[in-house]
Amino acid sequence: MRQLLIIKPSSLADIVHGLQVATSMKAQCDDLRISWVVRDIYEPLVRSCAAVDQAYIFERKGGAKAFLKLIRELRKTKFDYVLDFQGLLRTGIMTSRVLAERKVGRSDAREMSGIFYDKKVPLPPDGRRSHALEILLQFCTVLGAKPELRGTLKFREVDALKLKFAEGRGGSRPIVMFPEARRAEKAWTGFKQLTELILRNDKTRKVIWAGTTLVQDRASFQPAQFLNLTGNTSLLSLPALIKRADWVISNESGPMHLAAALGVRTLAIFGPTDPRICGPYPLNAPTNVVVQAPVGDMKLLTAREVYARLQRARARLDKSR
Repeated sequence: MRQLLIIKPSSLADIVHGLQVATSMKAQCDDLRISWVVRDIYEPLVRSCAAVDQAYIFERKGGAKAFLKLIRELRKTKFDYVLDFQGLLRTGIMTSRVLAERKVGRSDAREMSGIFYDKKVPLPPDGRRSHALEILLQFCTVLGAKPELRGTLKFREVDALKLKFAEGRGGSRPIVMFPEARRAEKAWTGFKQLTELILRNDKTRKVIWAGTTLVQDRASFQPAQFLNLTGNTSLLSLPALIKRADWVISNESGPMHLAAALGVRTLAIFGPTDPRICGPYPLNAPTNVVVQAPVGDMKLLTAREVYARLQRARARLDKSR
């Protein structure tokens, strides 16, 4: 059994991509045991992924004491490979301290972390303009596997009965929205207006807002048709909530990538960033829809435009069934 350690502490979007790569590695290599170094706040998602056998917690705010404790834990195992998916100084130092036959990192590693690697995987043909997931897929070649998605991303399920609250009238599947974004220029502010349009035109539908940051709804909607889980969304139950959705509508975010990775119909709202690099993957999948704001300015994108795009996408997918 080959022992593989992946170092990818953050962010949520990058971890989702990394989990897809780990799933592909497991699907192509029968003799693989995968361990993972992850930040404490993201550990529940990594630990629940079927492709990961063990998770080591990196306490970013724990200081030198916590860092040294992590290194001691890692050095109890002799790995065949350690793969630094992050490519920063702290992850390069982690890589240098791990006992491993081969230490591999990114060609685009930063902060001098490249000096800690035995080998760097090449970038895809489009170089730095490649999609973030395609860059990570190049690590598959270290194991003699193909740099492509294989297998199905799976998570250990939570009790389905706990998610009955998500259903609309007659058991209809909800539309799950993620209004938050890591940066202000990526945050579209039309989710309230979009929710109004959806609920006004479909009385059986339920809309759920979710995410780690609280977004106030000011009791604008009827409880039977609306649920606000923002600020109260567990990473452990996030995959199950997303899989229950009819559509996920989101700013560019980790949950958006998770929805696309799970094959859930996804409408992604983009501002100034390039969806060819960080959009829902693959961009040509019929279930992945991107709406980009005019000239990259979220203020110029109206809820009616997003709703119209959603309706067209739903009609196209329903017709193809």
